[in-house]
Amino acid sequence: MKKILIALVSLILLYWLATLIVPGIIEKGNNPVKQLPPYSVSEEASELYASLDFVADLHCDALLWGRDLTKRGKRGHVDFPRMQEGNIALQVFTVVSKSPKGQNMESNSADTQDNITLLNIVQGRPISNWFSLMKRTLYQSAQLEEFAAEFHDEFIIVKNPEDVLELVEKRKADKHVIGGLLGIEGAHALEGKIENLDKAYEAGVRLIGPMHFFDNEMGGSAHGASGEGLTDFGKKVIRRMNELSMIIDLAHASPKMIDDILEMSSKPVMVSHTGIRSVLNSPRNLSDEQIRKIAAKEGIIGIAFFDMVQGPDELRGIVASMKRVKNLVGVEHIALGSDYDGSVAAPFDITGLPLIVDALLNEGFAEDEIRAIMGENVKNFLLANL
Repeated sequence: MKKILIALVSLILLYWLATLIVPGIIEKGNNPVKQLPPYSVSEEASELYASLDFVADLHCDALLWGRDLTKRGKRGHVDFPRMQEGNIALQVFTVVSKSPKGQNMESNSADTQDNITLLNIVQGRPISNWFSLMKRTLYQSAQLEEFAAEFHDEFIIVKNPEDVLELVEKRKADKHVIGGLLGIEGAHALEGKIENLDKAYEAGVRLIGPMHFFDNEMGGSAHGASGEGLTDFGKKVIRRMNELSMIIDLAHASPKMIDDILEMSSKPVMVSHTGIRSVLNSPRNLSDEQIRKIAAKEGIIGIAFFDMVQGPDELRGIVASMKRVKNLVGVEHIALGSDYDGSVAAPFDITGLPLIVDALLNEGFAEDEIRAIMGENVKNFLLANL
């Protein structure tokens, strides 16, 4: 009995030590920064960036990694202090509940081993998270609420247009006030139950991307096996999201899913983080035809930062993607959609956004166009559609 007790205590101690050490090692390997701060830009770009009232980014997965986002981190891409340092008004924080083993851009099965299960275990998250995608979703949602409370009056969780206006007004007096909007990446988190959509809404979720890297109960992923459009369950989810004024995010959706959702939704949609096929031909990126359809629906398109959608010179690809969207449908449909902390190597962390302003100026973008791209378009979209 004594040996058994010693063994149990040793296992518990080893597990505790693993929860302190292993998550950081995993995140460092998954979310490197290619160019570390501080970042240098022209005087013109620096002055323009400092004058921006509302800088917004449509996608990051920082809640996945178990870091305390109220503290300035030494790993990853986003946390609250770096948002303040980088003059960021609003960040969309998305919940990732499942990721397939061998994840790739071409073809993934929903039946493969799930990477997020092991991550939850080594992070020491509740056992209920180990077996339920919905529990993982509600847990990460509650984490953002806890972080907001710990940050006192300097963080606002945006759930409606009034919250957006409050954020705008408070930032006029104090630019340290920042905000976050909660989303879900992949409706597999709903576990095929429409009632879970309402639970997510009650937990503060206001944006859902129906797909991630594999097909689910709503339909087909751009990286899945079926290429399907909306299922009957998917149609129920879209109808209910419209009723709740939740934002539909087309990132990772199959071409058929994109067409079906654009046809069915009574509300504008967004693509939170993507590239453009004319810049880099990838199933992850949007075609010119899709861009026109999304713009016709009064949607916005968040341009992602990482090399798999932009090519090896990410900054050049970001600006080229923005220029393509501008030339096709107008600058009012462009936004930032970094995919920070999304298991990608970022060219710079969230304090490096002035680099984009500098690059846009060098490409001849006007000041009002840059203000729109850097956040005004997102602000206006949320005011009109939340």
